[in-house]
Amino acid sequence: PRLVNVSARANVGASGDIVIAGFVVAGQTSLTVLVRAVGPGLSQFGVSGVLANPRLALYRDATLVATNEDWGDVGAASIAATTATVGGFALPAGSRDSAIVATLQPGAYTAQVSGAAGTSGIALVEVYEVP
Repeated sequence: PRLVNVSARANVGASGDIVIAGFVVAGQTSLTVLVRAVGPGLSQFGVSGVLANPRLALYRDATLVATNEDWGDVGAASIAATTATVGGFALPAGSRDSAIVATLQPGAYTAQVSGAAGTSGIALVEVYEVP
Protein backbone atom coordinates (compact mmCIF):
# COMPACT_ATOMS: atom_id res chain seq x y z
CA PRO A 1 0.00 0.00 0.00
CA ARG A 2 1.03 3.56 -0.76
CA LEU A 3 -0.35 6.99 -0.06
CA VAL A 4 -1.29 8.52 -3.41
CA ASN A 5 -3.06 11.72 -2.32
CA VAL A 6 -3.07 14.08 0.61
CA SER A 7 -5.07 17.28 1.02
CA ALA A 8 -5.96 19.88 3.62
CA ARG A 9 -8.50 22.68 3.69
CA ALA A 10 -7.48 25.82 5.54
CA ASN A 11 -7.93 29.57 5.72
CA VAL A 12 -5.36 31.63 3.83
CA GLY A 13 -4.90 35.08 5.28
CA ALA A 14 -3.30 38.23 4.03
CA SER A 15 0.43 38.87 3.88
CA GLY A 16 2.48 36.03 5.42
CA ASP A 17 -0.54 34.04 6.68
CA ILE A 18 -0.19 31.31 4.04
CA VAL A 19 -0.89 27.57 3.99
CA ILE A 20 2.10 25.24 3.72
CA ALA A 21 1.86 21.52 3.00
CA GLY A 22 5.05 19.50 3.23
CA PHE A 23 5.72 16.17 1.55
CA VAL A 24 8.68 13.93 0.80
CA VAL A 25 9.60 12.05 -2.36
CA ALA A 26 11.38 8.95 -1.07
CA GLY A 27 13.45 6.34 -2.84
CA GLN A 28 16.01 6.57 -5.60
CA THR A 29 13.90 7.64 -8.59
CA SER A 30 11.92 10.72 -9.52
CA LEU A 31 8.17 10.97 -9.03
CA THR A 32 5.58 12.96 -10.97
CA VAL A 33 3.04 14.81 -8.84
CA LEU A 34 0.02 17.02 -9.35
CA VAL A 35 -0.16 19.82 -6.80
CA ARG A 36 -3.26 22.02 -6.66
CA ALA A 37 -4.39 25.09 -4.73
CA VAL A 38 -8.18 25.23 -5.03
CA GLY A 39 -10.22 28.24 -3.97
CA PRO A 40 -12.96 29.11 -6.48
CA GLY A 41 -13.36 25.41 -7.37
CA LEU A 42 -14.64 24.74 -3.85
CA SER A 43 -17.76 26.83 -4.56
CA GLN A 44 -19.23 23.92 -6.54
CA PHE A 45 -19.36 22.01 -3.23
CA GLY A 46 -21.18 24.79 -1.38
CA VAL A 47 -18.11 26.21 0.36
CA SER A 48 -18.44 29.95 0.95
CA GLY A 49 -15.69 32.46 1.66
CA VAL A 50 -13.25 30.79 -0.73
CA LEU A 51 -9.87 32.22 -1.68
CA ALA A 52 -10.75 34.01 -4.93
CA ASN A 53 -7.30 33.78 -6.54
CA PRO A 54 -4.88 31.28 -4.99
CA ARG A 55 -1.21 31.43 -5.88
CA LEU A 56 0.73 28.16 -5.63
CA ALA A 57 4.50 27.90 -5.15
CA LEU A 58 6.38 24.60 -4.98
CA TYR A 59 9.73 24.57 -3.15
CA ARG A 60 12.47 22.02 -2.56
CA ASP A 61 14.09 23.27 0.61
CA ALA A 62 14.54 27.01 -0.09
CA THR A 63 14.64 26.63 -3.89
CA LEU A 64 11.57 27.57 -5.91
CA VAL A 65 10.76 24.66 -8.24
CA ALA A 66 7.55 25.94 -9.88
CA THR A 67 4.76 28.44 -9.42
CA ASN A 68 1.27 28.86 -10.83
CA GLU A 69 -1.61 31.29 -10.65
CA ASP A 70 -4.73 30.56 -12.74
CA TRP A 71 -4.32 26.94 -13.89
CA GLY A 72 -6.14 27.55 -17.17
CA ASP A 73 -3.41 29.91 -18.36
CA VAL A 74 -0.77 27.16 -18.67
CA GLY A 75 -1.47 23.65 -19.95
CA ALA A 76 -5.15 23.47 -19.00
CA ALA A 77 -5.84 20.40 -21.15
CA SER A 78 -2.85 18.55 -19.70
CA ILE A 79 -3.75 19.47 -16.12
CA ALA A 80 -7.39 18.46 -16.66
CA ALA A 81 -6.32 15.10 -18.08
CA THR A 82 -3.89 14.51 -15.21
CA THR A 83 -6.58 15.43 -12.68
CA ALA A 84 -8.92 12.84 -14.21
CA THR A 85 -6.16 10.21 -14.18
CA VAL A 86 -5.50 10.63 -10.44
CA GLY A 87 -9.21 10.79 -9.53
CA GLY A 88 -9.36 14.45 -8.54
CA PHE A 89 -12.47 16.57 -9.00
CA ALA A 90 -12.57 18.73 -12.11
CA LEU A 91 -11.79 22.41 -11.82
CA PRO A 92 -14.23 24.74 -13.57
CA ALA A 93 -12.97 26.01 -16.93
CA GLY A 94 -11.46 29.46 -16.57
CA SER A 95 -11.35 29.33 -12.76
CA ARG A 96 -8.54 31.08 -10.92
CA ASP A 97 -7.49 27.90 -9.11
CA SER A 98 -3.82 26.93 -9.39
CA ALA A 99 -2.14 23.66 -10.39
CA ILE A 100 1.33 22.32 -11.13
CA VAL A 101 2.39 19.02 -12.67
CA ALA A 102 6.06 18.35 -11.92
CA THR A 103 8.51 15.48 -11.95
CA LEU A 104 10.49 15.70 -8.73
CA GLN A 105 13.75 14.15 -7.58
CA PRO A 106 13.82 12.50 -4.13
CA GLY A 107 13.78 15.10 -1.37
CA ALA A 108 11.60 17.26 0.86
CA TYR A 109 9.15 19.71 -0.71
CA THR A 110 6.59 22.28 0.38
CA ALA A 111 3.52 23.50 -1.47
CA GLN A 112 2.78 27.06 -0.39
CA VAL A 113 -0.62 28.66 -0.99
CA SER A 114 -1.10 32.40 -0.75
CA GLY A 115 -3.67 34.84 -2.04
CA ALA A 116 -2.80 36.84 -5.16
CA ALA A 117 -2.94 40.60 -4.54
CA GLY A 118 -3.34 40.04 -0.80
CA THR A 119 -6.65 38.17 -1.04
CA SER A 120 -7.76 35.81 1.72
CA GLY A 121 -10.23 32.97 2.14
CA ILE A 122 -10.63 29.21 2.33
CA ALA A 123 -8.40 27.06 0.10
CA LEU A 124 -7.69 23.38 -0.42
CA VAL A 125 -4.11 22.28 -1.04
CA GLU A 126 -3.70 18.85 -2.64
CA VAL A 127 -0.78 16.64 -3.64
CA TYR A 128 -1.41 13.62 -5.88
CA GLU A 129 1.04 10.97 -7.08
CA VAL A 130 0.70 10.68 -10.87
CA PRO A 131 1.03 7.09 -12.11
